[in-house]
Amino acid sequence: MATLHSDALNQHQHFVGAYQPGANEEFMNPAQLAYFRRKLLAWKDSIVRESRETMTALASGPIQEADLTDRASSETDWGIHLRTRDRQRKLISKIDSALRRIDTGEYGFCEVTGEPISLARLEARPIATMTVEAQERHEKNERVSRDD
Repeated sequence: MATLHSDALNQHQHFVGAYQPGANEEFMNPAQLAYFRRKLLAWKDSIVRESRETMTALASGPIQEADLTDRASSETDWGIHLRTRDRQRKLISKIDSALRRIDTGEYGFCEVTGEPISLARLEARPIATMTVEAQERHEKNERVSRDD
């Protein structure tokens, strides 16, 4: 999924334009917010387009392979496509949440500490809600909880 995430972002970098957020400017100024909004909307558009293509292919009818092995392989492939689409549906929800945070002025700030999330992290993962340090603590606490 990480590859899918970064590939989709890289493919749509051209939609964002020439502006690149920089550390020498006010954090989450209007230009940065507009930049991340465009990035998120382009990513969402790409996911929706891919989903439509999958649904069109699924709607074309049942698997027609006569050979049981070929049919099983096709069914496995479709299962993978459907799981990917489910992950992408969840990703769209996270993108929508990030867009709402832009609207409310909360975007770019850690939901745990309130500190700014680094531009590099937001560039790589524009749906991030925590700083790297807060995310690591959160994941460590989750592992400890699961082990109990």
